[in-house]
Amino acid sequence: MFPHPQHLGPVHKDKGDIARALGPFYHSFVDVLEFRDHVYELLNTIDASQCFFDINVNYDFTKSYLDLVVTYVSLVLLLARTEDRRVLIGMYHCAHEMIHGTSDPSFARLGQMVLEYDHPLKKLAEEFGPHTKAVTSALLSLHFLFARRNQAAEQWRSDQLLSLLSTAGTMLSPASSDTMACEYLSLEVMERWIILGFLVCPGALAASPQCLELWRLALQGSLHVTLVRDEALAVHKVTEELLGALKGYGKRVADVKECKEHAVAHSGALHRGRRTYLRGALRELEALLADQPGLLGPKALFVFMALAFCRDEVSWLARHAEHVTKTKTPEDFTDSHVAELLFLMEQLRALVRRQAGVLQRYHVQYLARFDALVLSEVIQNLSVCPEEESIILSSFVSSLSALSLKQVDDKEPFDFAPLRLDWFRLQAYTSVAKASLPLSTNPDVGRVMNLIVFHTKLLDSLEDLLAEASDLSDLCFYPRPVEKMFMATMEEPSMLRYSIAFPLLCSHFSRCNHAMCPEEYPHLKATALGLCNKFLEEMARQASACVMDACAEQHNLSEQLLPKHCASTVSKARNKKASKQLSKKAEPERDKPGAESQRKDRTLTTNMDKLHLTLAELSLSLNHVPNFTVFEHTLTPAEYLSSHLETRFTKAIVAMAGYSQATQEVARPSEVLAGLSAYVTFIQSLGQFVGLDTGRIIRNVLLQQTQPRDAAGEQTLTTIYTNWWVYLEALLRQASTGAIVLAPALQAFATVPREGEPAFSAAEFSDVSEMRALAELIGPYGMKFLSDNLMWHVGSQVGELKKLVNENMDTLVQLRANSYKPEQMAALLPRLSSADNVLKRMTIIGEILSFRAMAQQGLREVFSHHCPFLMGPIECLTDVVTPDTDIQVTLSIFELASAAGIPCDIDPALVNVLAGDGSSPEEDYKVACLLLVFVAVSLPLLASDPASIYNTEMDGYNNNIHCLAKAIIHVSAALFTIHNKNIETHLKEFLLLASVSLLQLGQETDKQRARNRDSVSLLLQLLVAESSFLTVDMLETCFPYVLLRNAYREVCRENLLSRIPSH
Repeated sequence: MFPHPQHLGPVHKDKGDIARALGPFYHSFVDVLEFRDHVYELLNTIDASQCFFDINVNYDFTKSYLDLVVTYVSLVLLLARTEDRRVLIGMYHCAHEMIHGTSDPSFARLGQMVLEYDHPLKKLAEEFGPHTKAVTSALLSLHFLFARRNQAAEQWRSDQLLSLLSTAGTMLSPASSDTMACEYLSLEVMERWIILGFLVCPGALAASPQCLELWRLALQGSLHVTLVRDEALAVHKVTEELLGALKGYGKRVADVKECKEHAVAHSGALHRGRRTYLRGALRELEALLADQPGLLGPKALFVFMALAFCRDEVSWLARHAEHVTKTKTPEDFTDSHVAELLFLMEQLRALVRRQAGVLQRYHVQYLARFDALVLSEVIQNLSVCPEEESIILSSFVSSLSALSLKQVDDKEPFDFAPLRLDWFRLQAYTSVAKASLPLSTNPDVGRVMNLIVFHTKLLDSLEDLLAEASDLSDLCFYPRPVEKMFMATMEEPSMLRYSIAFPLLCSHFSRCNHAMCPEEYPHLKATALGLCNKFLEEMARQASACVMDACAEQHNLSEQLLPKHCASTVSKARNKKASKQLSKKAEPERDKPGAESQRKDRTLTTNMDKLHLTLAELSLSLNHVPNFTVFEHTLTPAEYLSSHLETRFTKAIVAMAGYSQATQEVARPSEVLAGLSAYVTFIQSLGQFVGLDTGRIIRNVLLQQTQPRDAAGEQTLTTIYTNWWVYLEALLRQASTGAIVLAPALQAFATVPREGEPAFSAAEFSDVSEMRALAELIGPYGMKFLSDNLMWHVGSQVGELKKLVNENMDTLVQLRANSYKPEQMAALLPRLSSADNVLKRMTIIGEILSFRAMAQQGLREVFSHHCPFLMGPIECLTDVVTPDTDIQVTLSIFELASAAGIPCDIDPALVNVLAGDGSSPEEDYKVACLLLVFVAVSLPLLASDPASIYNTEMDGYNNNIHCLAKAIIHVSAALFTIHNKNIETHLKEFLLLASVSLLQLGQETDKQRARNRDSVSLLLQLLVAESSFLTVDMLETCFPYVLLRNAYREVCRENLLSRIPSH
């Protein structure tokens, strides 16, 4: 089987790597070999000493013996399951021999052992032949205990197991037992002892009816028993194969088949009934002890029994859910209510830890005033007590008698490990055949000491005792069944409040790590944290989905209260008489807001009721513990919900905008704000459900909406509304085509109705309330982003204007030089090219700046409302700026003011956009001057445009040329600020040129070219009104006010005439 290496060139080449890689595996096999040798030696010594075993008397000794046997059997079975064991050992041996020139000393024996255990159970049965008597006697001591513990739920219910209320009169009496540690001994462990014990000692089954009965009872309880961690043994299959290969065991094979049929048919229902009973019993026990923690003292045993019973049932369920793959009754291996059991276990564990002082105070007195006296009495009643044993037992009495409450009050640490170790040694001394003080004839010593050991553990080893009774760390190796249990819990509404038990379960997994296997730590840590994270993420996902659904319901309710929905109600009220005459086929009347709250029967639940219930259940779970530790990592369940809420809330806000790139549709800011308020109100109310910092969540999400991109890189309200208003064909671009007009009287943009085009009301998106809503939604940061985008477009238009100026440079220079010579100006004007283009671009700039001014006004109002204490100082600072103030200081103050929405004489954003285009300052200054000249001399061209009619209702022109005033004033202020020139001087020059140009219209013979002269003349008044640098007196020197008055009168007369219906 292990041939000498021949022609192993590749192995020789990589012998060092092979030896290093396979060394740990090889030495693990050597460890197994050495362990086997020690087990042989110990078992032979025990047999030679004819030791006495009784789980009820020498508990520690018997338990350790059975653990040794089962551990050895499990190890051998695992060794046989290692498929590549021969290859690993052979390869390592070859590499070792090539490196060192000699074989490993253990190789021959190791190879022999591997060959011997090709059929492990057969070999083990041979090995344990001499040890059958000892193993059988230890197992038979379990007979009464196992039968008593392995009962159905009906019997438990009949006995009122774990109930403190069933015997209320004895509630304060200490719970005690002659078999103290056996009461919380794992049923699964006993099952494993019995099945594996009789598997290697099959001869005992024929020798004793009690053995046969015990064996059959164990076979009926489970289909699989644990070898180690997630390695399990299919007990019926393995037992049947072993006994079938042995002569004279035909009846036992039939017994195995019968027990398997019984287990398949009834074990699932048996364990399901137990879990159901334990849920009720633990619920009662936990509630009573939480209310009266003083009962923990006398009834501590009940707690550890309850924990042990639950641990066994949960472990059985996970083990069978993993290994039973084909079954006709899959419901036997699933349980959607197991979360409650796990939760109650955690509650009891936490209660014990929290009330450790109660346990200590009670049992310190119990040990000193009862246990010590009972032990002393038992010692005195011994017929024979050798000196050595007497000294040990007397030391126990003196140690216990010396205990006092002062030690608890002073928080002195207790350490009874030496006492328990002495008792363990004494068990070994007194359990041999020729002991001077045989425990077999003096069982009272064992029973009293077992009681004392339990009480001492409550004082100094509470955590170890909790782990012994309720450790579920092995579930770390059953991730799939645990995940299935969790998902079943999340689908069961009544179990949602207990779902936190699964993340808390992961805190047990750190106990899986062993000091001798540190290399396992990263893997176990990753498994535990991965499972815990998955559970918390799913809980947070469902809770956040529930919150968002509830928010959406509130949003729908708030939407019903929007003003736009009252139109039908108002219409019906006005036409009430007419509505009575409508036919019966009329549309059904729409429910009024508030109708959803009217219920005749409270049992009728609404969707909101269900959401509130689900949210309350999940919140109870997430808020159960503020944090807990898994493998040195502290996890905070509420933070998972907080993270999910932020993500979903962000998406919900963007979804409320309803932006469609295909149809260019978007919701009005006021509607989005109303919906957002509904969401925020509900999220703020979450404080009563779960310990969340809702203010932080709301601030984080809303602050992200003021940026171009959120934390996930997705678009925000700022981006959506900026793109819709600036880039798309929705508002400003339509304004440039005349489809939308700025109406100063309405403080909004208004749509010009046109046939064949879909109705779109620009006023619904640009009036004062919408600008306020927009400012509320995207805040100062978002408004700055919007402003920057608008200014970029202004900069682009100014760049194009400068190109047009350069094209007409010579003509414009001459026009400027001959501004007082009308004849020469008239001759030069026809030489200008693209004058209409200049006016068009300046109008677009004016439209953009007008929209920005409206947005800034909305921001100012919102900012004043939210931060009046900040707005006041900023306004005062703006007021102290004078023309003599340093320009950099002025711009800094204006930038601050602009961020708060305060209008400024010089727009800092516009200055920043127009500054530094790369040309020389002198040339750029010249172009700026000539640009004003170009605009001024082009104004008369507007008179020929049929749309250049001043509309008194809108307080503007149908072609938006009233926006020219804002464009001229702000662009010139920014340009001349850049060059540090006097703004007022240049605006006076512009006013002069514009006046001269418009006055020349009076001499125009072509009536078509001067058709709207009066309307266009009013632009001069708008210029003066817009600018803080110009005054009416300055205008009077250039353009007589009487002409403006006459123009106003004429325009008003024409407007009135146009509204009179023609006959």
